[in-house]
Amino acid sequence: MKVSMLVSTCDIKDCPTIYATDRDTLLVQGEVPADHGLEIPANESVVEIPMQLLLDLIRKALRDKLV
Repeated sequence: MKVSMLVSTCDIKDCPTIYATDRDTLLVQGEVPADHGLEIPANESVVEIPMQLLLDLIRKALRDKLV
């Protein structure tokens, strides 16, 4: 899988980040919350990211004509 960083909250590698893949999917890096109370299948996970990260992604997508 080829992965390209789209947007991050910092320049180091341990911050919330959204990546694009060559499979036309997104990978999301964030905190794994323990107190969400959701029933998640064993093969899935939930991550928490700042709302600003999604807003930055939308701005970048519109600016770079990714959508």
